[in-house]
Amino acid sequence: MPAATTKTELLSITEKEFNKLQTELDNLPTELRNVPDGEDTTLKDIVGHRAHWIALFLGWYADGQTGKDVFFPAHGYKWNDLRRYNADLRTEQADLGWDAARVLLNRNHRRLSAWISDHSETELYGGPMKGAHNAWTPGRWAEAAGASHYRSATKYIRARVRAAQS
Repeated sequence: MPAATTKTELLSITEKEFNKLQTELDNLPTELRNVPDGEDTTLKDIVGHRAHWIALFLGWYADGQTGKDVFFPAHGYKWNDLRRYNADLRTEQADLGWDAARVLLNRNHRRLSAWISDHSETELYGGPMKGAHNAWTPGRWAEAAGASHYRSATKYIRARVRAAQS
């Protein structure tokens, strides 16, 4: 469920959830960074994934604004292909190290925050995002790519740390 309905709320929740995620990442035991789960996903992969989806969203928005075809989630994939897409992304990011993944997440978070700041309330929540072919506003898409993804990553990381400690 989207929580933000205004630009101010969107900026606030994006920063709040990012800061929670950063705290978890800063406190993460080094030995857990590259331990795969049952689906062969590491915590480093989670960081790279979140960074990647911010870039995807920014690309979707830019393509929609220029009238290009917008592919959700990406060209050659449908929403029901997310498992395959995420596996392909892990393969693509296999050489991405922990520090590089953190840098990428920080960089893309700054890009997302700047994008939100640069858009008006009407641009964010005044109507559906161009090219999305649904009722979601750009603000809702931005929240899904940012704050919601940060929140789910934080919960996942906490669960992995608890499991490792038990």
